[in-house]
Amino acid sequence: MHGSTTRHFAIIAWVASGLLWSGTATAQSEQEPSFTTGLWTRGNLLGDAGGVRSGLWNVGITIGIQDINEVWGNVSGGVRRGAAYDGVTLLSVGLDTQRAFGWEGGTFNVSAWNIRGRNIATDNLLSLQTPSGILAADTTRFWEIWYQQSFLDGRFDVKLGQQSLDQEFMTSQSASLFLNTAMGWPVLPSSDLYAGGPAYPLSSLGVRLRGQPAPGVTALLGVFQDNPPGGPFNDDGQLRGSTRWGGNFNLRTGALVIGEIQYALNQPGNGDMAYGSTPGGLPGTYKLGFWYDSGPFPDQRFDTAGLPLASASSTGANALLWNNFSIYAVADQMVWRPSEDSPRSINVFARLMGAPGDRNLINFSVNAGVTLKAPFEGRDDDSVGIGFGIARISNSARAFDKDVAFFSGVPLPIRSTETFLELTYQINLAPWWQVQPDFQYVFNPSGGIANPNDPTRRIGNEAIFGLRNTITF
Repeated sequence: MHGSTTRHFAIIAWVASGLLWSGTATAQSEQEPSFTTGLWTRGNLLGDAGGVRSGLWNVGITIGIQDINEVWGNVSGGVRRGAAYDGVTLLSVGLDTQRAFGWEGGTFNVSAWNIRGRNIATDNLLSLQTPSGILAADTTRFWEIWYQQSFLDGRFDVKLGQQSLDQEFMTSQSASLFLNTAMGWPVLPSSDLYAGGPAYPLSSLGVRLRGQPAPGVTALLGVFQDNPPGGPFNDDGQLRGSTRWGGNFNLRTGALVIGEIQYALNQPGNGDMAYGSTPGGLPGTYKLGFWYDSGPFPDQRFDTAGLPLASASSTGANALLWNNFSIYAVADQMVWRPSEDSPRSINVFARLMGAPGDRNLINFSVNAGVTLKAPFEGRDDDSVGIGFGIARISNSARAFDKDVAFFSGVPLPIRSTETFLELTYQINLAPWWQVQPDFQYVFNPSGGIANPNDPTRRIGNEAIFGLRNTITF
């Protein structure tokens, strides 16, 4: 459901009109951006747009537009084979309060999505770790609407409003190169939280605190509504009610508390407390975090009377278990570059997450990989990567499958683990134009669920080819 656009969205990274949007987060540039450089060197296709961008920048306003279009096709496995198109357009408007009216340290942001096309994951694949982080239900909606205020020379800030957590929490810089959803917003919260959690294409009302208590150390803590659409766990779609346009402020289910501590080492000295003054080695970032949800979650095996849900005597209603939580760790590390000023480098990353098995479909997930920047002479801005992701079906969900087979008397598949491999190459034709061919192979889709076309057999392994085109206007 969510992705690295999740950006990643961890997926998407762009610089447009003085607006830095990494993954899909937005921040104001402190210096006037260059709108009038040459076509192949500027950060956006339209440049200054006849003086509009520079004029708006002078009064504190920045506008960013990014358009992504993809084609995907599976040549094996799934419930059917075929190809599909999908695309998104992101519009983001930022206001720097100091340039606008002299209020120091304030940033206001509004963003909106247009999401279109066919979802190959739901139509053909039925996998948990879907091939693209922008796949979502067709709609045009608001996304993030927030105000951020910084204090103490930027060492502490507070953000209030509608926020998408995949922009700041659980992120991996190297993983954002990849297109699979799980490389952005991980498969564990996407499967275990209400509607996949406050991540693309959804957001939730809340407050986020961020501080830099020591050189190289950043701490994040947020409290958010846990259920963006506001429906029951098993029927909580992206287009429910006012969520269709992005304006649902559901406060009835529970609170989602999320915290993260980050340590960055060997970062270029830039005067900030978050970085060391002189790099002593190759740069890396390490994160440790948790989330806790106070709402009710359905038991994966038993009903409200304590009977197996698969039993003919069952009430058919899942028992509700209060509270849910997860812990996670993320590591990004450069492991090689020929010299300090070389664009070429090799980076590795890994992210692990765990959660209780009785109330969650996924109780463990991991994704990891290797990326190479500037893989060929003269292609300094290109990147190539190979990575993988694993999603483990919880013991309680597996026990439910066994109960179904036992009570039905039919030998049915028992889910276990889904694994995907991804090979991708991002070609930077210009700062505003990226083309990215991609290949993925999914083993045991959805952990080995029965094929609806033949319930006695599992869905076959899937070979998937894709091509993404990204333009920043």
